[in-house]
Amino acid sequence: MKQSAVDPACTSLFSPLFLDYLDQKEALKPFYSFFPELSNFGQAIQGRRFSTGNREVLADELARQYENLPDRGVVDQQIRLLQEDRTFTVTTGHQLNLMTGPLYFIYKIVSTINLAKKLKTAYPEYEFVPVYWMASEDHDFAEINHFVFDGKKYAWESDQTGPVGAFQIDASLQELLADLRFLPEFFRKAYLESANLSEAVRKYVHYLFGAEGLLVLDASSAPLKRLFKPVIEDDLLTQRANELVKLQNDSLQSLGYKTQIYPREINFFYMKEGLRERIVRAGSRFEVVGTELSWTEQELMAELEAHPARFSPNVVMRPLYQEVILPNIAYLGGPAEVAYWFQLKGVFDHYQVDYPAVMPRNFGLIVPKVVSRKIAALGLSKEDLFKSFDELRISYTIAHAEADVLLGSEHVELKDLFGRLEERLSAVDPTLGPAVLAAERRGLSILQQLSVKLRKAEERKHQESIRRLLEIKEALFPGGVPQERRENFLHFYLGHEAIISEFLSTFDPLDFRVVVMELDD
Repeated sequence: MKQSAVDPACTSLFSPLFLDYLDQKEALKPFYSFFPELSNFGQAIQGRRFSTGNREVLADELARQYENLPDRGVVDQQIRLLQEDRTFTVTTGHQLNLMTGPLYFIYKIVSTINLAKKLKTAYPEYEFVPVYWMASEDHDFAEINHFVFDGKKYAWESDQTGPVGAFQIDASLQELLADLRFLPEFFRKAYLESANLSEAVRKYVHYLFGAEGLLVLDASSAPLKRLFKPVIEDDLLTQRANELVKLQNDSLQSLGYKTQIYPREINFFYMKEGLRERIVRAGSRFEVVGTELSWTEQELMAELEAHPARFSPNVVMRPLYQEVILPNIAYLGGPAEVAYWFQLKGVFDHYQVDYPAVMPRNFGLIVPKVVSRKIAALGLSKEDLFKSFDELRISYTIAHAEADVLLGSEHVELKDLFGRLEERLSAVDPTLGPAVLAAERRGLSILQQLSVKLRKAEERKHQESIRRLLEIKEALFPGGVPQERRENFLHFYLGHEAIISEFLSTFDPLDFRVVVMELDD
């Protein structure tokens, strides 16, 4: 597989805030802890505080979650390492999408594994364990119940509600699996031999990445939530995070950046089987939206003490929860995730929780051999691939037209003509100058219209090449969406089983450019 890199500024994959994080990091320094450069991690390691007690709880919980999984290989060793003070985690998080969902899920995990390896090489006296945080408490089933393969959407229809990690592997999913004849056996086995979605996801992610030392964590756990109980209680009673995030949002907006997430007065859901709904304060009582559940303050504190696992953090509190229960020094996500972490620095400071290096996962574009040949035949650069189809169509036509479709010399002649007219007429009557300028604008407008007509006439002569441009764009940006956000990795894995190994050998988590990968077959 051949690869090359494209500068982030040349693509549409990145948010303005993320690009400035790369290029103007000093201006954004109040919104993060340290920039993710290899030399900066030493200071982060020295400053990371994490108690021995929390390590024991984490290790015990992971051992419990993995106890029924055979062939654990290096997983048991990784769990033991987490009990040592010299061990730190590198984390990414993602939803429990069907069959891994979009391709960038794989990129996230590969980036996380590779960062752990780079840190081990740079700081050999420490250990670094890659972690995939399952978003098992999310309740938006419509976001995760499908995947796209070869342009077709496959969906799991179910009437189950509540946190998706607890969704049972029901008859409707079993029927879907039976229809997916192209599905590798490890996927089929993971789902059919599991009780719920969290268990299935752990199994197939372990199959794909367990040998690399990746740990899969389901944080929907009473022992782990108990470690977070002081923060849960404080947010329920004081709503301090709401104020802190709003202040950070105001600061970001004053610099011209749009905020990604918005806090609430209470940033926790109440969660039971089939239910995950917001907790709100109503006068002197606390209620769960859309239900009859209600508590006094004293009753709510008793419920938290007895059942901490029922209190589920929203997007504002989830990162803080992560850093409380993991000895983490880096979080890898997409550009939108990186951007919303900037809104949370004040919350971390308030609760005196260490803020990790926040950094992007790798970005990739896979180019099949047949597409590579078309690209070469049309003389396109790697940067050209990220232009819109209209940009490519117009620029290709202009470059290959028999005539100057821009009518450049005619524009020069027309402007020169009206310049002389303005000079002559203004000498006679100064009030005629604006009339000449108005006539010039009309003339240039007519010339522009003729230029468009000429370009379209030239396009008709290059119909075959323009059709190939469209085929290239549709292959790499299906439906106008970046390939990594739409296609499932099976699109490439089924004909190229070494693809994940090639990702592992290709991606550099500290290189924030887009990697263009040309398949050999």
